[in-house]
Amino acid sequence: MEIKRDFYLNKLIRHQRNGLVKIVTGVRRCGKSYLLFRLFREHLRKSGVRDDHIISIALDDYENVQLLDPDALYRHVKGRIADDGDYYILLDEIQLVKNFESVVNGFLHLPNADIYVTGSNSRFLSSDIVTEFRGRGDEIRIYPLNFAEFYSAYGGDFQSAWLTFANYGGMPLLLSMQTREDKVNYLKYLFETTYLADIVGRNNLRGNAEIGELTDVLASSIGSLTNPLKLSNTFASTKNVKLSANTISAYLGYLQDAFLIEKALRFDIKGKKYINTPAKYYFVDMGLRNARLSFRQQEYTHIMENVIYNELRSRGYSVDVGVVENVKKQDEAWVRKSLEVDFVVNAGDRRYYIQSAYDLPSEKKMAQEQASLLAIDDAFRKIVIVNSAILSGYNEQGILLVSLSDFLFDPERAINY
Repeated sequence: MEIKRDFYLNKLIRHQRNGLVKIVTGVRRCGKSYLLFRLFREHLRKSGVRDDHIISIALDDYENVQLLDPDALYRHVKGRIADDGDYYILLDEIQLVKNFESVVNGFLHLPNADIYVTGSNSRFLSSDIVTEFRGRGDEIRIYPLNFAEFYSAYGGDFQSAWLTFANYGGMPLLLSMQTREDKVNYLKYLFETTYLADIVGRNNLRGNAEIGELTDVLASSIGSLTNPLKLSNTFASTKNVKLSANTISAYLGYLQDAFLIEKALRFDIKGKKYINTPAKYYFVDMGLRNARLSFRQQEYTHIMENVIYNELRSRGYSVDVGVVENVKKQDEAWVRKSLEVDFVVNAGDRRYYIQSAYDLPSEKKMAQEQASLLAIDDAFRKIVIVNSAILSGYNEQGILLVSLSDFLFDPERAINY
């Protein structure tokens, strides 16, 4: 079964021959190797690149064990470059090679070589990996399958596909699993023995109990504003565990470095400034989030919000949480109130204000969802994404209503309606 990942493939294609190391990053098991070794390599072949000019090496393959020595790898690759034609060097699991940064930087001195690498331990996945290549790294960040990619392999009724995706997420291997038990066990095993184990090992933690507890707290409160001090108080009051705000701040950084969660900052829309605290944390994949909670707390309002956030981020948008101050006269007095905008979305000179609404059963609920958007006095597009079979379009207040299905299948087209 082939899953098209055209968004990332096209990004790799655009970055060909740019003089930088293309570093494919993302949470483990999200499809980095598949993208590079299957989809991109097939593109090169269809573009006329001969097989002997594609040097692809899976460094976790036993037959390549001798190439884990940096000198052996360098000599092997250089020895395969036999003419002045363009060569493509694809190296999977590069972190297995000792001093891999020096080896890859050495390849950059080959004038006719274009270099692509992936890796899947926590050191390679750290968000500061690009600095290891001395400013000559070009990060290609990939996410687990988005809904459209998932649906291309799943098919069927939208609502059924959406519920499956909302429950189990977009880790590619899940599409080959038939039973709920297999999916649940895979996600739990992946989180416990891969992600948390990597974080514990990389950061020399005493164990995974504390950071596991923090992960569970975050999983229980997606879409809620919080900060390290508030989380520290939560541990003290509900779990009788003492974790300082500084320790929690460090743990949050570890989870972000492993690409398991992302932090959305608050942005004062009228004041045009960031508010440092509190912030929101979203999980990079809903299946992983749900597995941490043993598939309890399936609040689809919050799940939908998290999925929308991931769709926007995977498209390369910058996404913040908005706050707008509204002043209204009430009972002969002026009342000042802060209203929340789910997402302030930026891409270059474009901006969108987006509200996620799982259901709009009444005019009162619609008014609540629109209130923060109508309080914004600029001309950028204001959008409400609704989980119902509505016909996307503008209402009398100038708000763009978009059905969840339209958004998930083509976010760019939906928000630029």
